[in-house]
Amino acid sequence: IKHKLCLSDEETGQQIEENPYLQYFAGLPGFQTKAPFVPSLFVEIRRRMGQDVFEVFHRAIINSIEEKREKSTAPKQDQDNDQNPPSGPSDTTEQIEQLQEESPPITLPENRGKLILDATVAEQAIRYPTDLSLLNEARELTEKIIDELHAKNDDKKKPRTYRQNARKAYLAIVKQRKPGAKVIRRGIRQQLQYLRRNLGYIEQQLQAYSEGTPIPLLRWLVHRYWVIQHLYEQQQEMYNTKTRRCDDRIVSISQPHVRPIIRGKLNKNVEFGAKLSASLTEEGIARVDQIRWDAFNEGNDLAEQVEAYRERYGYYPEAVLGDPAYGNRENRAYLKKLQIRFAGKPLGRPKKMTEENREELKQLKKQRHEEYCQRIPIEGKFGQGKNGYNLNYIRAKTARTSEAWINSIFLVMNLLILARVFFVRCKSSARTLLVWCWRNYPVNNLRQVKTYGASRQKFSDRTLRWISVLSF
Repeated sequence: IKHKLCLSDEETGQQIEENPYLQYFAGLPGFQTKAPFVPSLFVEIRRRMGQDVFEVFHRAIINSIEEKREKSTAPKQDQDNDQNPPSGPSDTTEQIEQLQEESPPITLPENRGKLILDATVAEQAIRYPTDLSLLNEARELTEKIIDELHAKNDDKKKPRTYRQNARKAYLAIVKQRKPGAKVIRRGIRQQLQYLRRNLGYIEQQLQAYSEGTPIPLLRWLVHRYWVIQHLYEQQQEMYNTKTRRCDDRIVSISQPHVRPIIRGKLNKNVEFGAKLSASLTEEGIARVDQIRWDAFNEGNDLAEQVEAYRERYGYYPEAVLGDPAYGNRENRAYLKKLQIRFAGKPLGRPKKMTEENREELKQLKKQRHEEYCQRIPIEGKFGQGKNGYNLNYIRAKTARTSEAWINSIFLVMNLLILARVFFVRCKSSARTLLVWCWRNYPVNNLRQVKTYGASRQKFSDRTLRWISVLSF
């Protein structure tokens, strides 16, 4: 309900509280006007749900789809057993021995299906970070820490922080439409000086507490203090070296696990969030294989994704479809060893076109174009998650809950695939029943049944209800 309707934790509880249909869907025994749970329950659930739990859900969806497919494609059994009487026990034994002698040796199942691979970034719901805004936020938090420590100390004189001057200096820059590089650098230097002064005051105040004594601060404020110290070191180093990058760069004080990931897109050069590597099957079932908070080469996960496909289905895919990042030499050698075809342009210099191989090269080019178009569904799956279920606006606060949030969105999209398979099966059953009624009962009889005429006695109550509905 939460991810299908794109609701927050509080809004989900309110919607269930006032909607009897959602209460029935949630399994409540009856309609109630009070909240079924507190919003913090979602946080506890996200903390407990790891990758293993979602893998169990994923396998259950795949098994359900396979069962539906087997039922729909199973051949009809011959109901007349008299025409094919069973053979005697001696004949059966001889047939089994003959089949065992003629059967070939057991081999691995042949490769089937296609595996589509790609990667994307699930952006966090954070403010776009700049060096100046991060330093200003860190300065304000250190001022709050100083106030908290001073209120619980015996010192009568409060440290001077110059917070009003620092605020005016910050606003004088951010209110400009396009501040120059020199203006921004001067503002960063000022905020670094104010932050260094505040950190020194905090260290002096903490010296009043002996070793082993708990710091009289809230837990989240202590965590912010640790992050601010690391942030100050990074910003000071970049300011001294006049660079604009550093390793493990902090872009959010409240979520220090978030990293900038360079994407090189046309409208968005950098994204802030978790990078995930996903795989998609021909049925439309998507699976999140890797979620990491730093930039990585998704091509290194190909072997693991192929083995996961074999573990789920019992056989390797016939072909792997992915962008050129997956087509390095190591991956191509691995796929060739397993007799899996990589749908991509071969490495090296292209073959020279001659009269002998002209048609062959045209066929290969046409096949590559068709398989390139077959990669579109995974791009559509990412678009469905971002536009329909806010995959590009993850509002969880910690790394673990954010990963559970991302997996929940993919779970909802897979459940929609399962629902589509289920309703297609129900639709085919209804069509079969309609054909049966049409063949066995003429239109005149249906009209008589509908008007409760003389033909009513010919049918049972259940058949009568179905025929009355289908007669429309």
